Amino acid sequence: MMNESHLTSLQNPKIKQVLHLRDRHARDQTNQFLIEGYREILRAVDAGWKIETLFTCQELFLGSNEPALIQRLTSRGTTHFTCAEKAFRKISYRDRPDGLLAIAPQRHVTLDDLKQQQKQKMPFYVVAEAIEKPGNLGTILRSSDAVGVSGLIVCDRCTDIYNPNVVRASVGTLFTVPTVEAKGEETLEWLKSQGILILAATPQATQEFTQVNLAQPVAIAVGTEQLGLSERWMQQADLQVRIPMKGVADSLNVAMATTLLLYEVLRQRQLTP
Repeated sequence: MMNESHLTSLQNPKIKQVLHLRDRHARDQTNQFLIEGYREILRAVDAGWKIETLFTCQELFLGSNEPALIQRLTSRGTTHFTCAEKAFRKISYRDRPDGLLAIAPQRHVTLDDLKQQQKQKMPFYVVAEAIEKPGNLGTILRSSDAVGVSGLIVCDRCTDIYNPNVVRASVGTLFTVPTVEAKGEETLEWLKSQGILILAATPQATQEFTQVNLAQPVAIAVGTEQLGLSERWMQQADLQVRIPMKGVADSLNVAMATTLLLYEVLRQRQLTP
């Protein structure tokens, strides 16, 4: 039976629960996270994610599709709370909320899970080492989804993948891209055991990224915004490539660089019979 009540007080325990989950320690402790926005929640549901609790504010809805999504969730047992606009704006982390926010359990995918889920003849991974900015990690997820990667491996995390701003920047592709959090050494050993070529981008490389064969099992490794990949990854990479830079800047934003590399993999594979 649908469990529905209306929240008006900013001191309501349910409001405080949502605010608590903005904190990484709370997310780790409860194994829950927040999903805000119609598109993001819909993509989570379509991808088979369980939604435990839904908070809505009709006054903030942007369209007419929201009731159907709410009905879809409550019919599956999701607890539903309607909110006064003031209460919803309190729990929202967006400048322009659209009236839907959910709590969901985290999923923890392993490297072995990636292997078992592998459907492509030529696996294609992204390794993101110690990415610090949630927006960059979310954009990398979005690009990974766009080109159909086999999985994203987040190594030695600085930002957890369930940060609300990662979910937001990924526009829900966190739910469509198999994503693993693992240690760097473990990931290197796993990739090599699977026969996956490791590609690293660095301004010091002699070959441009369009000059190497990427129509083979490959992992694109990218590193921190300020320092790039660690020495461990650079030494163990099978290929080092550079992205040509014609201006005064010597590097691109890590998410932009990743997108260029991913689309080059896609381009080459489309040309391969």
